[in-house]
Amino acid sequence: MLPTPEDVKQYIAAGLACEHLAVEGDGQHFFATIVSDAFDGKRPIQRHQLVYAALGDRMKAEIHALSMKTLTPAEWRKA
Repeated sequence: MLPTPEDVKQYIAAGLACEHLAVEGDGQHFFATIVSDAFDGKRPIQRHQLVYAALGDRMKAEIHALSMKTLTPAEWRKA
């Protein structure tokens, strides 16, 4: 069974404290907007690594592709 955007949202939220989290997708390809204090002072690749760590093995088994916008709360407020 393919994961839903809500499933992916729950997976991320379970492993990463988020101020804002929105996920769209079709069951294989997803796009997430993630706002977290954990991203403060981190480069984009480090932010993505935090999200991948939250997803764990699901990135290999369930989720074919994930594009993401990762922002700190301050960046989110400016956007």
